[in-house]
Amino acid sequence: MKSEEKTYQHHHEPPDPMLDEHFVDALAYTINLHVRQARKGTRVPYVSHLLGVASIVLAEGGDEDMAIAALLHDAVEDQGGKPTLHEIERRFGKRVARLVEACTDADSVPKPPWKDRKTRYIEAVRHEPADARLISAADKLHNARDILADYRQHGEEVWKRFRGGRDGTLWYYRSLVDAFRAAGSNRLVEELDRVVTELENLVRRNGITATGS
Repeated sequence: MKSEEKTYQHHHEPPDPMLDEHFVDALAYTINLHVRQARKGTRVPYVSHLLGVASIVLAEGGDEDMAIAALLHDAVEDQGGKPTLHEIERRFGKRVARLVEACTDADSVPKPPWKDRKTRYIEAVRHEPADARLISAADKLHNARDILADYRQHGEEVWKRFRGGRDGTLWYYRSLVDAFRAAGSNRLVEELDRVVTELENLVRRNGITATGS
């Protein structure tokens, strides 16, 4: 496994930017998996999030395997569990499957309790290799930006979309920032911190004090 792992470092030269037919295949497979799924509490196609995360990963110098895993990072959790993971490995290889698995906080139905899942995921982030952490941070940054934009528009109504509510969601994202930093910060993690801090400050300015979860 070590020989096939690639880790991302900001100070290295970026990888060859060319994407080949594997990425095209992954894009079609992703759309097929998530075509009927929407973002929580909206009519926005879920694939918009997956494309957004892949875009961030590529902009941060991620290679093709990482971009494919970014497209598929929610496939196991939302679209079939372990059988989907096996199919991803068959189609796109062991490294992509490993990265997708690292980004998955549950692969069973029904899912375990929300707080337990999120606590395990936060702890796992501290021990994942750099390539998996990059995809995870891109995922959380894209989500946090959407939450911030929606909070500006809709205020406290936003939290009804989330199982953890306001306090649980804010706890989760602040804990993720801390976990990413503990593993090794980079500009993506710092941007996530800025977005989460702005969200926390907006909630505070609205006269609401988060109690944690």
